[in-house]
Amino acid sequence: MAKARTAYVCGDCGAEYSKWQGQCTQCQAWSTLSEVRLASKAGKSAERSGFAGKGSSDAVVTALAAVSEAEELRTQIGIGELDRVLGGGLVRGSVVLVGGDPGIGKSTLLIQALAAVSDRMRTLYVTGEESLGQVASRARRLGLPLNAMQALADTGIGRILETSLESRPDVLVIDSIQTMYAQDLESAPGSVTQVRESAARLVRYAKESGCAVFLVGHVTKEGGIAGPRVLEHMVDAVLYFEGESGSRFRVLRAFKNRFGAVNELGVFAMGDRGLKEVPNPSAIFLSGNENPTPGSIVMVTREGTRPLLVEVQALVDQSPLANPRRVTLGLEQNRLAMLLAVLHKHGGIALYDQDVFVNVVGGIRVQETAADLPVLLAVLSSFRNRPLPLRTVAFGEVGLGGEIRPVPNGEERLREAIHHGFKRIIMPKANAPRKPPAGVEVIAVERLVEAIDACRDA
Repeated sequence: MAKARTAYVCGDCGAEYSKWQGQCTQCQAWSTLSEVRLASKAGKSAERSGFAGKGSSDAVVTALAAVSEAEELRTQIGIGELDRVLGGGLVRGSVVLVGGDPGIGKSTLLIQALAAVSDRMRTLYVTGEESLGQVASRARRLGLPLNAMQALADTGIGRILETSLESRPDVLVIDSIQTMYAQDLESAPGSVTQVRESAARLVRYAKESGCAVFLVGHVTKEGGIAGPRVLEHMVDAVLYFEGESGSRFRVLRAFKNRFGAVNELGVFAMGDRGLKEVPNPSAIFLSGNENPTPGSIVMVTREGTRPLLVEVQALVDQSPLANPRRVTLGLEQNRLAMLLAVLHKHGGIALYDQDVFVNVVGGIRVQETAADLPVLLAVLSSFRNRPLPLRTVAFGEVGLGGEIRPVPNGEERLREAIHHGFKRIIMPKANAPRKPPAGVEVIAVERLVEAIDACRDA
C-alpha cells in the first residue's frame, strides 16, 4: 500500500511545497497554501497507468507538415448558439469547462446538447450531485429523447474512466468536477489536489481516446470557477454561463477557446422546455421605446465574431457629496473616470460636482473601447436633459487628446445598425464608408467636439 505524504498546495495556481510558507513563489499570492495528504509518486503512477492506452515509449517526434488535418475536425451539435461559442462545433478530443452560478442552467444546457447529438454520437452523462432518477426526470420534463442517452451516477474518477473505456462514448459530461475524487488521494472531494488531479486524468483520457469532454465547474462568491486556476489552463475552452437575477435570458461567453474566438457570445432564453437559442440577440438588448429619452443611446459593440446592438443609459445628477460617485454596470469604472476627464478637457463640459451612473442594458459586459463615444454622448444627453434623436447609433474610441479613433470591423458594425433600421450613425471618420448607404445619415467625426456639435445641432 502506498505511503501517504504531506504537501502544501496553493489554492490559486496548484503549486506544491514541502513546507508551509506565507507566499506562493509561483503566482505571488499570499496565504493560499493549504495542507493536503497525497499518496506516494509510485502509487500515483500505478493508478494513472490504469486507463492509459499506450505508454510514453510509443511517442515519436513528428514534423507538423506531415500531420494531416482530420476530415471532420468539428461536429455540429445542433444548438446554434452553443456551436457559435465553441467556435463552429464540437472538436474531437477537446475538454470544455462550463462555469456559472447555481441554477443558471449549466446542467440543462449540457443535457440538451447530449440529446441533440445522441442520434449521431455515443454519449455519457456522469452526475456526481444528482441521482439518475433526478436526471431522467429533468430530461422528461424538457421533452428530450431518452433512448440513446446513457447516464452514470458516480464520483470516483478511476471507476468513471474504466466505465468510459468500456462504453467508449464520443461525448462525456462530468457534472461536476468539484465532486470527483481520486481514490489514491486522501484529501476530500473539491479540494485543490482532487480537482486538479481529476481534471488532469480526464484531460489525458480525452486526448488519448478522442472523446470530447464537458466539465461543469462551481463558481466562488467572486464569480470565478472554484478550484485551482491551473484548472482553466489545462482545458481547451472555458465557458461562463451568465444571467441577470429575475431575467429569463442567459448569456454563454467564451473566456478561453483554443479552437475559436475568445469572448464569443451565445444568447439563450430559459423557458418551461429548457433553454432556447436567441438567433437575433440585438433585439432583446434594445428597449423598443419609440419615445426618445435623455441619457439613452444605442451602440454597436462586438462580442467575438458577432456585432451586437446594445443600449447604454446614463444618469447625471447634482451630487451632495464632496467626492461625486462614478458608478458603472457593464463597463469599467476607471475608464468612465478617464472619459469624463477627456470631456472636461477637450469638450469644455465639467462634471466634477455631478454623480454619474452608467448602465449597459441587458446585463452585457462591454470590454472594448468602441463604447467610449456612446458613453460620453449618453452622459452629455442626461446632463443637458435633452434626448438624442430617435434611431441614432454610435460607436468609436475616444483618445486622451480628444480624438475619435477607429475601431475594428467598422463596416460590419455599420451593416448591423442599418439592418435594425437605424438611420443616423455617429462613427469615427476612419471607419466611415466612401459612399454612405442610401437613406442613412453617416456622421463621421475626428474630434470629440465634432460629435458634441452633431448632437447639439440635431
